[in-house]
Amino acid sequence: MLADKDRIFTNVYGFQDWGLKAAQARGDWDDTKKLMEVGQDSIIEEIKASGLRGRGGAGFPTGMKWSFMPKESKDGRPSFLVINADESEPGSCKDREIIRHDPHKLIEGALVAGFAMRARAAYIYIRGEYIREAEVLQKAIDEAYDAGLIGKNAAGSGYDFDVFMHRGAGAYICGEETAMIESLEGKKGQPRLKPPFPAGAGLYGCPTTVNNVESIAVVPTILRRSAAWFASFGRENNKGTKLFQISGHVNNPCVVEEAMSITFEELIDKHCGGIRGGWDNLLAVIPGGSSVPLVPGEQIRSAHMDFDGLKELGSGLGTAGVIVMDKSTDIVRAISRLSYFYKHESCGQCTPCREGTGWMWRVMERLRHGESSSEEIDMLYQVTKQVEGHTICALGDAAAWPIQGLLRHFRPELERRIEEREAAMQEAAE
Repeated sequence: MLADKDRIFTNVYGFQDWGLKAAQARGDWDDTKKLMEVGQDSIIEEIKASGLRGRGGAGFPTGMKWSFMPKESKDGRPSFLVINADESEPGSCKDREIIRHDPHKLIEGALVAGFAMRARAAYIYIRGEYIREAEVLQKAIDEAYDAGLIGKNAAGSGYDFDVFMHRGAGAYICGEETAMIESLEGKKGQPRLKPPFPAGAGLYGCPTTVNNVESIAVVPTILRRSAAWFASFGRENNKGTKLFQISGHVNNPCVVEEAMSITFEELIDKHCGGIRGGWDNLLAVIPGGSSVPLVPGEQIRSAHMDFDGLKELGSGLGTAGVIVMDKSTDIVRAISRLSYFYKHESCGQCTPCREGTGWMWRVMERLRHGESSSEEIDMLYQVTKQVEGHTICALGDAAAWPIQGLLRHFRPELERRIEEREAAMQEAAE
């Protein structure tokens, strides 16, 4: 249970102004120079000690990721920080709230994180559909420049640091870090082969780290309040506070900051006023944005909402985009709709994904109407296994996992539809 005094995002609902003066009143930009004076390596060590893991879905330890950046440039190449604000995962809407209500947390975080990694500039890559959010972010960047908080001698620290906003054109694939770098360079948004990893050759061939908005925005607060404070929330390896985005069949959908490892039942009862129609009406939950497998309602009630707790259930925390489905949901249709999304958003670079996503969607549509056979269910599962792990980026996995979750937990529902249709056809024939 997170107390109000421990919330990092105190303006997540926009009750106060997003501007610089209001942000400073909330504690942002409070002697940022002092945070930077401890030194670059000390900042990275503090972030490692805090246990912060990437908030964009993969959950990679943030401090460790920063430490991969080169300490000094041997060939004169600058380093860059790229901030992923391309929030295109169905079910995710937390970065949007940070950008439109608390943008200065992100900009200050960019300065501190960029300084720690010896980066020359930060590029914030924002989703094309976020029109008002992009306007707010650009104004906030301008405010920070005017106040001398970024730019030459940023915040009086003696360090020069620029922040640029780049607007995407609405492609889900650009949320993948190397596709985002390609898009920033003005090329088609397609993932790159790794290695080389971005820390070796990223944006414009320079050392680059790509981080999620939330991962960067929490950094100044962690440094002000100490790594031990942040690590006091959540279970081992699942530390800190987290923004949960809860949508679907709850009484009050919301975005809320909570301690990691809170149970699903407590999260829903405390912040969402419970499941629509009561807990007995819960069918299934997608706990981490549309790319993670669903979990049946009875299994998730007491689950810990963190990386390990959901991994044990065969799913994942992802971005913590919690999609709740009650018993009025046509679960097969819901997963088929997600299959269509991944088919539509595949960049077409890898054959398993380009061909497989369309094939899987077409089979899902037939299963939805029962126009199939039980052998085809097994074949669909085999195809998801041939797509998963055989593509340059994780879009293939993201397309396979929702279907795998459906087949694992709701196979009887698929078989029922096939049997009903066969019986109806038989009756018609007779």
